[in-house]
Amino acid sequence: MQCYCDGKKEFEECCKGYLNSALTPATPEQLMRSRYCAYVLGNGEYIVKTTAKDQRCEDDANLIKEYSKSVIWLGLEVLNAKGDIVEFKAYYKDAQGVKVQHEKSNFIKEDGIWYYKDGLLIASKIERNMPCPCKSGKKYKKCCA
Repeated sequence: MQCYCDGKKEFEECCKGYLNSALTPATPEQLMRSRYCAYVLGNGEYIVKTTAKDQRCEDDANLIKEYSKSVIWLGLEVLNAKGDIVEFKAYYKDAQGVKVQHEKSNFIKEDGIWYYKDGLLIASKIERNMPCPCKSGKKYKKCCA
């Protein structure tokens, strides 16, 4: 099975090792991709564990799990990864339709390990003529719009 992060690798060879703590992400992009997979799988514990210590709230794990399971995750698009900032778009479908979360995420290295620090949400929408995020091969306007 291809990895949920659209990293062009099999899940077993891409993000699974991070989620089961066998590996530690070496870059902010790897961490961000593994966190996306954790959202897809409803793994709130991983999201909390990979958040900067001063931003972490253990009680969030169940809320993240509930939210993650309330939507259908359609895909991830990494727009830019430079230094400790990763800009991405995560596509998902909820009761109101297909949506995009466009974010510039900041990461911090603590004790040699990368953590998510915070992010800036960017207003963004899915353009009518772009390929549909559901991966049907159709244009958005002819598919999920």
